[in-house]
Amino acid sequence: MRVLLLGANGYLGRYVADRLLADPAVQLTALGRGDDADVRFDLATGSPGALARFLDAVHPGVVINCAGTTRGGARELTRHNTVAVATVCESLRRSSCGARLVQLGCAAEYGPSQPGSSTAEDAVPRPGGPYGVSKLAATELVLGSDLDAVVLRVFSPVGPGTPAGSPLGRLAEAMRRAMQAGDSELRLSGLGVQRDFVDVRDAARAVHAASLSAAQGVVNIGTGRAIRLRDAASVLARVAGFGGSLQELDAASARGPAAVEALGGPPAYPYPDGCGSWQQADVRTARDRLGWRPRIALEESLADIWMEAACRI
Repeated sequence: MRVLLLGANGYLGRYVADRLLADPAVQLTALGRGDDADVRFDLATGSPGALARFLDAVHPGVVINCAGTTRGGARELTRHNTVAVATVCESLRRSSCGARLVQLGCAAEYGPSQPGSSTAEDAVPRPGGPYGVSKLAATELVLGSDLDAVVLRVFSPVGPGTPAGSPLGRLAEAMRRAMQAGDSELRLSGLGVQRDFVDVRDAARAVHAASLSAAQGVVNIGTGRAIRLRDAASVLARVAGFGGSLQELDAASARGPAAVEALGGPPAYPYPDGCGSWQQADVRTARDRLGWRPRIALEESLADIWMEAACRI
């Protein structure tokens, strides 16, 4: 099976590439903006016609799109998360390759949900910020394209390579600084939010499974269990061997200069993804249509995050 992978150098894309390369039946070609891509192409500025000609030449059976960005203003998010996907869809429509499209979406497309609930694929999306809006627009483009396509809405990915600017990445960095300074107390804010953390390697397995399946529409990729960030911080302290105390600050005291912000500048709520205090995936569709279940426990994911942070001590 010939696979064209877009965004192979991103956080999720790297693990998807590793997973595909481990499959002897896959012939992988990576397309991206970096020099290390097999083929250089910028989806945000390149023409659908040029990409269609490349598709006709390579003739992949599957196109996997992991490209995009989580940072920047509305214009940049729209260019890289929405316009880029429009280019992919149009090029596939023009091409004669007939490739299946696996598009990576995100849980931010759903926006806030009711505490205690599990969000299923038929929930009405109400994204709470420009990132979620740009990703939802991309999903709508894929669903309206009439292509053989599936969108995987990945919930909160964690594990090795977790970006330093993400909530868990900042938490690990704050703990590293505290241990390096010999502090016996780590003061954090914004730990009350609850998210469905799924290991990035499990997400890569889901992408691989989706590329082999006939599933279409939207499929949630998560664990089906929301974890409070406060509990994740306690697990991280245990795997890191941090013997000090974790003191949680409320939003008001977090505004003081003594606060160590796990989630960025005060106030820590809302969580940066615009999804409020709670998010948990209903993962029955992934189980039933992809034959996929998460395998890696959060403790292992956090241990890997910590190993990378510890290397900076």
